[in-house]
Amino acid sequence: MFPDSVWITGATQSGKTARLIQQFAGWASDERQRQTYTQTALIFAAIGDNRLDLADRIAAETQGRYRFDSVTPLGFFQDEVMLFFPLLTEQLRLKAPFPLRLRPETEQELATRLWQPELESGRLRQAGVRDYFMVRRTLDLLQLAAASETAHEDIPAVLKAGFADQETPSDLWNCMGELLQRWWDWCLARGLLTYGIITELYWRYLLPHPTYQQHLKSRYYAVLADDVDEYPAAARSLFEFFLQHSIPVALTFNPTGGIRVGLGADPTYLSGLADHCQVESLATHPDRSLGATWGTVMMDWVREPLLLPQLPACIQTLQTTSRAQLLRQTAEEIADAIHSGQVQPQDIAVIGPGVDAIARYTLREILLSKGIPVTSLHDQRPLASSPMIQALLNLLALVYPGLGRILDREAIAEMLVLLSQGSSARGQAPELTNLNLAAPNSAVPAVSLPHASFPIDPVRAGLLTDHCFVPDPEQPHLLPVTAFPRWDRLGYQTTRAYEEIVQWVEAQKVQQEQRLLASPVVLLDRAIQKFLYGGSHLPYDQLAALRELMETAQHYWEVATRLRHDNPRDVPIAATVRQFIQLLREGTITADPYPARPIGRAGQAVTIATIYQYRSDRRSHRWQFWLDAGSPFWLSGGAGLFGAPLFLRQRSGRAWTVAESLEMDLQRLQQQVLDLLSRTTERVYLCHSDLATNGQEQVGNLLTIVNAALPVHTERFSSVDPEY
Repeated sequence: MFPDSVWITGATQSGKTARLIQQFAGWASDERQRQTYTQTALIFAAIGDNRLDLADRIAAETQGRYRFDSVTPLGFFQDEVMLFFPLLTEQLRLKAPFPLRLRPETEQELATRLWQPELESGRLRQAGVRDYFMVRRTLDLLQLAAASETAHEDIPAVLKAGFADQETPSDLWNCMGELLQRWWDWCLARGLLTYGIITELYWRYLLPHPTYQQHLKSRYYAVLADDVDEYPAAARSLFEFFLQHSIPVALTFNPTGGIRVGLGADPTYLSGLADHCQVESLATHPDRSLGATWGTVMMDWVREPLLLPQLPACIQTLQTTSRAQLLRQTAEEIADAIHSGQVQPQDIAVIGPGVDAIARYTLREILLSKGIPVTSLHDQRPLASSPMIQALLNLLALVYPGLGRILDREAIAEMLVLLSQGSSARGQAPELTNLNLAAPNSAVPAVSLPHASFPIDPVRAGLLTDHCFVPDPEQPHLLPVTAFPRWDRLGYQTTRAYEEIVQWVEAQKVQQEQRLLASPVVLLDRAIQKFLYGGSHLPYDQLAALRELMETAQHYWEVATRLRHDNPRDVPIAATVRQFIQLLREGTITADPYPARPIGRAGQAVTIATIYQYRSDRRSHRWQFWLDAGSPFWLSGGAGLFGAPLFLRQRSGRAWTVAESLEMDLQRLQQQVLDLLSRTTERVYLCHSDLATNGQEQVGNLLTIVNAALPVHTERFSSVDPEY
């Protein structure tokens, strides 16, 4: 045991982070603790958003007097591997250039190309699984193995042992192992790193390196980590290194946390660090939360639903027949509570196991129509689902040659509408109202863009496209406005806006032909500055989409440039542009942009989030609405990546059974219920519809509790159209 090190354990909202900050301030103020003024403290948080919040709290509570490095475990591994890459190249005898990390979407595309022979032959195939997900599963196995300190060469053996009772042929596991070895060698030869490769390089090669250990010991006088129940097993080796070299460590741990179990976290293995520290146990639950009074009882009811629970008045149920009714009535209940002054928008959260696009759209539109702001927490949708992003992609296809086949008239018309907002015919950014650009027969909910009437409205855009757009496989282009026989009927603003777009596109074509465009990233930036006012007038979600597009594009061309140098063949840049556009149009979810927070009304809005998003972001609200409370997804949702349980350190190569899977699901559900109750202080609404969106009856593990709760008064819903 190391007497200076502290293990702080407690439930959700019990003050663990505050105690960690207090410990940091105590160590930092003790100058004897620091050997030299060049040393600093190393402070970990589970994910990027938590890291920003923790750094802000430390700076505020210590008035910024003390230096510290704020990191996440994966972020620290990445920084260290990048910084000490020469040690790795020497040790592994690599001749790679300076390393470049691959984002998940680029990793997926490159691995698909590399493994195409096995996909076409059927070796990398599993019944009922598409090729896209087979590639994703295989890549995820590398990340899970690295997080658990399992060498990538041992992955087939782990899969064979874990799935011994299944009928999957062992050749599939051998194939996955071969492909991962090929991927490992291919990436390192080109200096390309994924999170899985980075993590394995760190614990397997860099951390044991004597030269690196000398540097690591000299840099930090203390190490602190918040929520280590969310950390991978590889993080324990790092903390043990500091403990062994008498560098004090302070760690916080939530026994019922483990939100990232299934995504690489191993709380059971990390809990072994408590044996090396002085243990401090904080209050079991925050006194004011519902978790303090009803958490344990609710957990018992989850496991034994036949106990016939007696629920308090603060837990109510809102039940309907169809899900459409449920969404409408949930929004009406929220609006009524806000307008009557019972609660503020920022005190309400709508949480579900998987909040789909229809639910987000319906709740958002109803609440916005009643003047209530709404924010979707980490709403992960494909970039190309945004009409604004589609317009910019279509602009790329107009400027670069050979991309005419991926354009159509409807897309060009939509592009003209959106880009016309930057016309000097207006002279200023448009005011924010709604413009519906959904296809009339689309199954996807309409997308509302926050802009006023545009110089080119949808009707005029359709006329211009019919008469002025020339589709061509090689050189699609826009004709002058005079190609439309009745162009004089368009009006001054429309004519001027259209002419500006045409002139700008033609100017960019000339520069592209003269090789004056450094990359498509430059073209996208110019278009955003010209037509979208740099994004300065856009709301947070639209601005975040632009940032996501630019970060994705910049990274994509960095990788393309790296591979172009590696490949002697001259690949036309237009071909790379086509691949980029297709990547986004296929619905690939790109990596989130660098964490940033919305300002203004976004901080005073009703929050919509999945259970995972809500818990991992450490949110809490006075009122919670549990959406689809009777759905079976409360039990099965959030199970994590394929094969994740096999890489938990305590399993030691045993076969994974159905009974174990069910027990893990029940434990996760109990933890979710307790955690959510600990994050609210006043009221929980259990929102349930008898039928799901697909018409199937919903009979989930929480249904007994839903039926036992007091019903919400429903008189005001009697006139609601049941077919809404």
